[in-house]
Amino acid sequence: MPRGSSEVLAIVPARGGSKGIPRKNLLILGGKPLIAHSIEHALASRYITRTIVSTDDDEIAEVARTHGADVPFMRPRELARDQSPDIDLFRHALEWLRDREGYQCDLAVHLRPTVPIRRVPLVDRAIELMFGAADADSLRSVSRAAQTPFKMWRILNGHLEPLLQMPGVAEPHSLPRQELPDVYWQNGYIDIVRPDVVLSLGTMAGARIIPFVLDEPVPEVDDPEDIPPLELALAALQRGEWPGVLRGAPRHSV
Repeated sequence: MPRGSSEVLAIVPARGGSKGIPRKNLLILGGKPLIAHSIEHALASRYITRTIVSTDDDEIAEVARTHGADVPFMRPRELARDQSPDIDLFRHALEWLRDREGYQCDLAVHLRPTVPIRRVPLVDRAIELMFGAADADSLRSVSRAAQTPFKMWRILNGHLEPLLQMPGVAEPHSLPRQELPDVYWQNGYIDIVRPDVVLSLGTMAGARIIPFVLDEPVPEVDDPEDIPPLELALAALQRGEWPGVLRGAPRHSV
């Protein structure tokens, strides 16, 4: 359980560029900009003590401040490209806060703005799990994969090659699914990392990663066709209903 003096930092990354949906982080969804939903999740948490937005965009920064987030710096453009990895923006944020403000945290919580629907009690449960696992470097939210990679193939030189092998099993792809290991995919709902893992090891995960398994789908905003069902889901939430879109099958969109 988090101690009363624990410092938990939420980082919401929101760059200005987006190919699938231009200016995606400012898209009005459920009556507010997309980024506002993740900011509100962080602010409603029992344990998150500071919420910042890392952005390279002045308009996003202003919207973030309007909805209660701190924007202590502007992210350098070279760290906000299409292919920029998460480690770069996290290292920049943690180093900037440490060097300019003397600020340090016990945990850094990654809340992607592309997930506008989260149960805040689940966010808090993930933080509790991380504090309760002193030997863990990080936590990642995962969902059971709808399809097993043990039945997936690559085409190499015109022939099929199994994507995965199993020790002691000649042809795992021919086994019934129920005899294959359970497999999970990271769903982007919440990730948590200890700052030293980022700053000293240069990784977002480290060697010891604890799972936070979600049994419900995690709808994301990636493409224009994602918008209508999410509008319906957010409208249902505003009426106090748990939306039907979250009772369907999960979709891999990390």
